[in-house]
Amino acid sequence: MKVRFKIKTEKFWREHPDSKKLLQSWHKRITVISPKHFVELRNFFQQADRVGNLTVFNIGLDYRLIALIIYKSQEVYIRAVCTHKDYDKGKWKE
Repeated sequence: MKVRFKIKTEKFWREHPDSKKLLQSWHKRITVISPKHFVELRNFFQQADRVGNLTVFNIGLDYRLIALIIYKSQEVYIRAVCTHKDYDKGKWKE
């Protein structure tokens, strides 16, 4: 899969340095798979959840990555990366 808007992850790990290796690991894993739908994606990311038309990934214990996945074109558009606390407050919707 091709990841778009990766700059959001890089900006986030500058603010939260402990997230860098976790986000890099997520990126490495997502780029080598080619799921045809969400159920297949869950084979690789058991902690992924659907929220409307978005997919929410748990990144370690403290972070979440929210993305729009277009399975047909194999593209992942990162909408936001945030802490669990900010995710629960809904700040990622802004």
